[in-house]
Amino acid sequence: MKPTLLRAILAVSLLINIGVLGAIVYRTVGNDRFPGLPRHLQLTEEQTRHWHASEGIFLAQLSASATTIRIHRDRLIHAIFAETPDLALIDAERAAIAGLQDDQQKRIIQQLLQERELLSPEQRTRLAQLLLNQPAGASAIEQLHRD
Repeated sequence: MKPTLLRAILAVSLLINIGVLGAIVYRTVGNDRFPGLPRHLQLTEEQTRHWHASEGIFLAQLSASATTIRIHRDRLIHAIFAETPDLALIDAERAAIAGLQDDQQKRIIQQLLQERELLSPEQRTRLAQLLLNQPAGASAIEQLHRD
């Protein structure tokens, strides 16, 4: 497999995962500057209860999905750098990753749609802006290949 194609496949894989970061930003930005999503969105007590009830299941699914993707990614990398690359195995692992990432994206969209229904128009605007402000810079593969 050509290095350019490999880089493209891995870059696409990583770019899709960047979308996941936006959806789970409230778990990753828990520092002093960010008060947490319920507070940032100014959720009511009832909204916060609903939010926490749905996020536990969602985050567990995302975590399981990320673990499975990582397993396939590792297999893909090992297959690419094997003594004799097995193109069928490489393609199978690539396809498995693509399918898992597609499922992951669908889960994220479904979760965001559920959250959308829970929020007021002002809260929706705040959440949308927060997600839009998440960095979407160079992928890890691109950063590795920079001089």
